[in-house]
Amino acid sequence: MKIVLAPDKFKGSLTGTEFCNAVEEGVKNILPNAKIVKLPLADGGDGTIEILEYHLQGKRVKVIVNDPLFRPIEASYLYMDTVETAFIEMAEASGMALLKAEDRNCFYTTSLGTGDMILDAINKGAKTIILGIGGSATNDCGIGMAMALGYKFEDENGIELSPIGKNLSQIKSINATHVIPELKSVTFKVACDVTNPLFGEYGAAYVYGPQKGASKKEIKFLDEGLQHISKLFLEVFNLEVQHIKGAGAAGGMGAGTMVFLNATLQSGIDLVKDLIDFDEKIKNTDWIITGEGKLDSQTLSGKTIQGVITSAEKHNISVAALCGSVSLSKEEAKNFGLSYTDAVIGKAKDLNDAMNNSYKYLVVISSKLAQKIKKHSF
Repeated sequence: MKIVLAPDKFKGSLTGTEFCNAVEEGVKNILPNAKIVKLPLADGGDGTIEILEYHLQGKRVKVIVNDPLFRPIEASYLYMDTVETAFIEMAEASGMALLKAEDRNCFYTTSLGTGDMILDAINKGAKTIILGIGGSATNDCGIGMAMALGYKFEDENGIELSPIGKNLSQIKSINATHVIPELKSVTFKVACDVTNPLFGEYGAAYVYGPQKGASKKEIKFLDEGLQHISKLFLEVFNLEVQHIKGAGAAGGMGAGTMVFLNATLQSGIDLVKDLIDFDEKIKNTDWIITGEGKLDSQTLSGKTIQGVITSAEKHNISVAALCGSVSLSKEEAKNFGLSYTDAVIGKAKDLNDAMNNSYKYLVVISSKLAQKIKKHSF
């Protein structure tokens, strides 16, 4: 019997690899001869670097870049020599987590540091760059990132503007004369799981501006700036970005990567699965055991478990989900494509116990699943 273990992390509790070790232990207690294949996953957000490092044996590259307020910090990205591919997390250089609460305001922040990392990867020889854009502190439509690669943004007097959200409305021309020539020969893929348009009621500024520290007045100004630069994008690059799903992701970085990098936006879990050749590795499998911290209705929108089910259905493989907690009914889980669900919280005394001892409880609930598999009692 072949069983594939393909979880996301349990945030704040277990890594994907630790999940695999716990479930292997539980299954082997009951099915000692089962062939266990460990394929931990991520959906392009935080933790994806660790997963790709595990599968692809890439190396961490450290580089000094600009943080969201133009201060020097050390950031890292993953570089896979064998496939000339870099995986860069925007949050490493341009993330909210880098700023103190009082310093968070996307009116004044920049994505310049993300561009610094991209430039470094290109100089290392990267021919493919995968960019995860979750957790950003910015609303600059990617002009900071673009500036690191040679783009200049000038006002009506030809003076170069600082690449922050506040200045989007003042950009009169986009000067691409000094863009690094290597940019044309690099393929960019962006892990993007939101569908917001660039501007308007559901756009980058109005939806994400408040949590990034902008006032109501600043949000209105930022939205006008995004509208303004979208017109420039149409004039200069002949690209209408407003109606592209995900253009408003990461403060307009979705649109910025399409315009400045000729990037394609893709589901994060699909990108990760492609990189590790997931669909090929699960062939001839009897069961896939997946999991994440919480199985709820959000799981249905592009998260890791949905990605696992999509792949499993192609090969007619049964899927079990062992999670921290489950708020879907048995019927909902079945309709979603899951043959079995169980939760750590059902064994624990309380949430604190569940978080601190999730490995131990995961061994228990995976042994219970293995008993059912052995008896074919579903």
